[in-house]
Formats: sequence, structure tokens, C-alpha cells
Amino acid sequence: MPGEIAIRNLVKDYGDVRAVDNLSLTVRSGELFGLIGPDGAGKTTTMRIICTLLTCTPNTVFVDDRDVAAEVIAIRSLLGYMPQRFSLYPDLSVAQNLKFFAELFGVSGQDYEERLARLYEFNKLEPFRRRLARDLSGGMKQKLALSCTLIHTPRILVLDEPTTGVDPVSRQEFWRILHQLRSEGVTILVSTPYMDEAGLCDRVAFMHHGQLLACDEPDKLHTHFSENLYEVGTRDLRKTAAYFSGDHRVSSVQIFGDRLHVSFSEHLGETELATLRAKCPTELTALMPIPPTIEDTFLALMQQGAGQ
Repeated sequence: MPGEIAIRNLVKDYGDVRAVDNLSLTVRSGELFGLIGPDGAGKTTTMRIICTLLTCTPNTVFVDDRDVAAEVIAIRSLLGYMPQRFSLYPDLSVAQNLKFFAELFGVSGQDYEERLARLYEFNKLEPFRRRLARDLSGGMKQKLALSCTLIHTPRILVLDEPTTGVDPVSRQEFWRILHQLRSEGVTILVSTPYMDEAGLCDRVAFMHHGQLLACDEPDKLHTHFSENLYEVGTRDLRKTAAYFSGDHRVSSVQIFGDRLHVSFSEHLGETELATLRAKCPTELTALMPIPPTIEDTFLALMQQGAGQ
């Protein structure tokens, strides 16, 4: 389908290291799709293969119904790729950077003027058009980098951790821009290490050690959590965590801010909860069942994968 990215049993090795391990997923046309996972999960390798920057086996990756292994030039004309470290020219101004990338992509004349006006409309950088790129804030640099990627109006955007290191307000603005682009029919594949950004996508794929752990809509990810989750409030997190870790029914104990999230293999009735409270060496201010968050689900899937 036009604008679609399809990956079928993709494997990529670097010597003895398997970076991508039999990965299969589809990014639908016009979808904002998130790749979620820690460093080393295989996100960047997957994206570079999609963008024809790394080789792959024929008939494993398709962009817009074109085989990435065979139609490099055609695919590059469709894509806009923003790597983790986008190479803006620090000694050029905002306007000069945009002009440079427009010329690089062969955008000129009236097309350039119209696209530039459109980009300034949503990136809000026109008041800073004469400012050198090196003097921009982190969030402004990322918006400029995205604008340089968009100057040739690609049908598909591939963004590798575009908000890493960006302040919270700029992150919100960046995602506002992505949703606006998605509403205009652009297919967007974005990777992020931030679990809260998973909820901003139409669908999310969890990756770890090159493997796909789960793929679903954000509000359905909790269905991949097979344990019974309880929130524990306490004034001594570490001592309480050690106490729960010693229970044979507990599969994981995670610290979430000033609370613990404890996963049990079975549902606990009032009698079991009362016993846990009575035997705990520290006072519990809360002990209640809760629905799993996206982060709870990802951590549980990682643990399951490690145990296989």
C-alpha cells in the first residue's frame, strides 16, 4: 500500500552481534507509529535499513511497496530521515540551513517559497530566521532539523529519537507538529526511549535485544501484562522492596517515584493483603491493585524475554 512500511522476518548482524532478530511489523499508511526500547534494542539499525543506509536481505523490507534492497533511489525520494544527531550547519542561520537543504533536494523557485512559508507556519521559527543554528536552544534545533527533513515534502518520515535531551515544553511542541503532519496523511515512524511518548502514537512496538516484544495500540498494551499488579506506598522503599522480593508469588518489584509496583502471579484477596501488611517490617501507607502502565508492561515483557 502507498505510504506503508512492511518488515518481514528481518535479521541484521554486525559480526557476531545480532542487532535485529527476525523482526516483522507493518507501519500503516498515514500512521504515527512508535518504536519503543532502550539503547541497543535495534531501533536505529531498523530505521537505517528502512532508509537504505544499511543493507538487508531482498524481500524483507518494503517501503511504499518497493523493496529496500533493490530500489534505493526511488525510496530515498519518498523518505525524510532525521537521525539522532542531525547535521545542522552551526555557522549558518535558520534560513540558510533551510535553503541549503532545499537546494540539496532540488526544491527551488515557487515550490521553495511555498514550502518555506508552510514550515515557518508550524515550526514558529520565522522570528529567528537570522539566528545561527549554534545559538538555538535544543528544542529549536530539533524543530529546525525536522523542517530541513520536511523541505522536500516526503510522504514518509523516519525520526530516530528526535526528542532525546529536549526540555519537556519543546517535546510537547514537537509532538504537536508530528500530530499535525499525521493529520495531513504523512506516515511517521518515530523511535523514543521515553515511555510517556508511547501514548502519543497510534500504535507502538516494544523492542529489546533486536526482538519485537509486543505491538499494539497504546490503550491496549496492558493486555500484554499477564501478572496482577499492586501499588505499595511506604516510607522505606528499599526495605519494603526487599520484603516483597522474598515472597514466592512476586515476579517483580519496581520503584516508581515514591511508590512500589509489585507484580504477583495471583490475585490477592483481603486476607492475603492483611497478612502482607501485618508481616511487613515497615508501615505500608498503601497496598492496592492497579492497572499496569505502559512502562509496567514493557518491563514485564523484558523480564519474560530474559527468562526464556
